Amino acid sequence: MHDLKDYLEKNKDRFLEELFELIRIPSISSKDAHKEDMYKAAEWVKESLLSKGADKAEVCDTEGHPVVYGEKVIDPSLPTVIIYGHYDVQPVEPLELWKSEPFAPEVRDGKIYARGADDDKGQMFMHFAAFEYLVSTNQLPCNVKFMIEGEEEIGSPSLGKFLEDNREKLAGDVILVSDTAMLGADVPSITTGLRGLSFCEVHVTGPNRDLHSGLYGGAVANPVNVLCDMISSLVDENGRITVKGFYDEVEELSQEERAEMARAPFDEEAYKRSIDVKALKGEKGYSTLERTGIRPSLDVNGIWGGYTEKGAKTVLPSEAHAKISMRLVPHQNSDKITRLFRDHFLSIAPDYVKVEVEFLHGGEGYVSPTNTVEYQAASKAYEKTYGIKPVPYRSGGSIPIISMFEQILGIKSILMGFGLESDAIHSPNENYPLEQFFKGMETIPHFYHYYVEGKK
Repeated sequence: MHDLKDYLEKNKDRFLEELFELIRIPSISSKDAHKEDMYKAAEWVKESLLSKGADKAEVCDTEGHPVVYGEKVIDPSLPTVIIYGHYDVQPVEPLELWKSEPFAPEVRDGKIYARGADDDKGQMFMHFAAFEYLVSTNQLPCNVKFMIEGEEEIGSPSLGKFLEDNREKLAGDVILVSDTAMLGADVPSITTGLRGLSFCEVHVTGPNRDLHSGLYGGAVANPVNVLCDMISSLVDENGRITVKGFYDEVEELSQEERAEMARAPFDEEAYKRSIDVKALKGEKGYSTLERTGIRPSLDVNGIWGGYTEKGAKTVLPSEAHAKISMRLVPHQNSDKITRLFRDHFLSIAPDYVKVEVEFLHGGEGYVSPTNTVEYQAASKAYEKTYGIKPVPYRSGGSIPIISMFEQILGIKSILMGFGLESDAIHSPNENYPLEQFFKGMETIPHFYHYYVEGKK
């Protein structure tokens, strides 16, 4: 692949504009108003796969948003790599914090700024470009299938049935995913672990209507106050979650394993500066990387109730609500944790309010071994491009469908991410460095080469 860099250089402007075409489609999966955009994005993905050399591609309807399937089978006796990605994106609010329009991509200071620039349109498109290069130069060494969904950002509720219904179509040897981050632009890393997820919404109701806070304040319980008290009790002063049974299945890593994790380069002062905080807080007795990689967590993702518009309105609210996510580690079952959380939250509710717990979505954690042909191929590919051996890394993020792939299809996944912590995914001003975008395109073809070589 001596011509790889030349090919990417000659086509980089076209690749960038093609990505921008996809980004301009506001494919927000969580909002019904964007249902038409979801189909528009799916059609774009299908046409892109066909233009880049897929033998066939199709938009497959599900009970929710469609999955795009594509394939190029050059020889059934050769290994098959399945590329997974998602074309849906997170909502963009608060809009006032964006420095440019979220669906009008632009390049500033060497970075693409837009919703989906990194997660996952930018990272997904790297695979499309790498595939085009391999096909057009007649260097594709194996079969390739694509499975691109539109519901990852809402928990992939339709993907399980799609996998069950298409086991034969999705037969393969490894699933290759770029939806994770590296430790740094000069510190390539391969994600070998992901946390699971339980995501709930809680509702606290007091009086049957908003009340005058002067006439009723001090005599009637305020649901917002009560909810805040309940939430504050969920984590103790040592950073441990107080839900009974929460830690029963949490694996305690040995000192040797923790020492190996500590080898990953990490600058805590730079980490704090990057998010503008003076100090860090988490479970006592664990490092920052351990807290996000091998320990569970519980966080409020949103809270509301009463009057929140500009100016004053002196009400005692009738209702209060919060979204709460729990990041789980391998061996913790998301259904069990959801049940434990619901039971606990209801048990601590005082009798002067009514409380409901609604489960939204969740999934299991995942750990990938580092002694497989797939991992070694990924490691060599990074080393070829970056000049140094990548670090195995357990991420604090969740991609629930990764464990689902193994459960339903019996296929392991390799997480070759090229994003950076500074990319602000899920936040205003999401971005993706051009260098990472093109480095990804350069690295992925080497994975194919080393993977097929290792399978011989």
